[in-house]
Amino acid sequence: MRSLDPTDPPAVGGYPLLARLGDGGMGQVFLSRTSSGRPLALKTVRSEFGLDPGFEERFAREIASSDQVRSPWTVAVVDFSAPGQRPQWLATEYVAAPTLADWVRRHGPLPEASVRVLGAELAEGLRAVHRAGLAHRDVKPSNVLLGRRRPLLIDFGIARAADHTRHTRTGGVIGSPGYMAPEQVTGGAAGEPGDVFSLAAVLVYAATGEGPFLRRGEEASAAQLLYRIAHEEPRLDDVPPALRPVLAACLRKAPQSRPTAPELMERLGPDTGEWVTVPPPGLAEDLAAREGELRGLLEVPTAAVPPPVAPATPVAPAIPGFGPPPVYGPAAGTGTGPVPFVPGGAAVPAAARPRTAVVAGGVLAVVAAVAVAVWMGGAGDGQAGDGTSPPSVRSPSASRSSSGSAAANALPASWVGTWQGTGLGSTAGDGVFNARTTKVSVTLTLHAARRGDLVGRQVSHVTEAGSGNDIGCTETLRLQETHATSMVFQAVTSTPTDPSLGVVCRAGNVYTLAKDGADTLALGDEGSQTAGSPAHLRRVT
Repeated sequence: MRSLDPTDPPAVGGYPLLARLGDGGMGQVFLSRTSSGRPLALKTVRSEFGLDPGFEERFAREIASSDQVRSPWTVAVVDFSAPGQRPQWLATEYVAAPTLADWVRRHGPLPEASVRVLGAELAEGLRAVHRAGLAHRDVKPSNVLLGRRRPLLIDFGIARAADHTRHTRTGGVIGSPGYMAPEQVTGGAAGEPGDVFSLAAVLVYAATGEGPFLRRGEEASAAQLLYRIAHEEPRLDDVPPALRPVLAACLRKAPQSRPTAPELMERLGPDTGEWVTVPPPGLAEDLAAREGELRGLLEVPTAAVPPPVAPATPVAPAIPGFGPPPVYGPAAGTGTGPVPFVPGGAAVPAAARPRTAVVAGGVLAVVAAVAVAVWMGGAGDGQAGDGTSPPSVRSPSASRSSSGSAAANALPASWVGTWQGTGLGSTAGDGVFNARTTKVSVTLTLHAARRGDLVGRQVSHVTEAGSGNDIGCTETLRLQETHATSMVFQAVTSTPTDPSLGVVCRAGNVYTLAKDGADTLALGDEGSQTAGSPAHLRRVT
């Protein structure tokens, strides 16, 4: 990670650029973040790919297809550029971890136990990709991240999108020399068996520091490597003896002779353990340093917390994690995809909840309080590679347009109407700062509006356990940002849904809803989500 160059733009697609992560065959890679501060790896696509008139369509199609893969061993796509936008770009979850290529260059080969677990984990990742009807096609050391919980596969949707262009424009082959399958070399295409071949080549590199078709200390040309892949046997002399048979089987020339990803997992053994138990020595310290550096880059001052209300006034309490919204994120009308909801003491659908105060004999007795928040849009908690990411990529649609167009500055007609959702409430409560709720229901009404105009309102009904009181809030919303599949709203007014309770609801909160189908708005689970809120809002009119 290094500082931005003076010639780098401050933002791409509305996402701020924070640092350079590297350069690849497809383009430059930057560190960025969502409006909630979630880190992103934003990759720009080299301009020459845009010269192919069919690339944009393939780019959108392949990236959308990649969203079918929901796995702890892959990172999720968060957003990508609209047709006609230059530069074209792709934003994925960012993991503060070294690539296998970087690690081996700096520290040397991995211990045998680490290599065995690495193979089993990545084979599980490939199985998830293959089950989705896809193939990675570019498994190589620089596309493997050594994460804290497990290794991860990255960067396959964009590589597939480029296949046709790279092949037809250059007459060359697709992939990375030294890690490509023979059928890629000779025919320019590969499927699931090709991924297994490439994974085995990556494991040889992890175990020896060299690929299976590169001699120690040699700097072979791409042509030499491609010839050896197609016509010579792999060099496995330095591979630990226990791993040679299984890797040799994966590196067979005939695709049908190789084991499948599940079979590779079995051959590596059921007792390989877990990555967290056998990481390479020093990896934990390296990850801690990277995570610390990342926190420093993501830190942004937040607005001052409003002063406390006098004790006799009922008011929603300050709950950890429910501060005012950060001031960073895609600028209004510039991004094109889901931006996570920023909690601010109230939420759509569940807004600020009361802290009911009773004065008796001069003593202030706090009876109950609750705050229920919903995180909308976003990419889930898959940043850590735990497989909990909700869908975040949306298929291209007619509503996607460049940020400068009139359509990009208005609420799409498909959003206009009334939307409702119901949750089961929360069982959490300590009698002071959180009240148990038995039901959370939301009605969201939107009308046609341009960015900056009032666009509708949301009404939250939150039933408090025991009392049966409705401790929800009703908010008037302004359209703050417009994106391809998500909209950002700000509450300009907020009042108690039941005025008789004297609940104080604060305005100024910012929320994002992500379109999830023609008649559904998706509500994700990232950030300070409280259990019991609706998972979706569905159209009723």
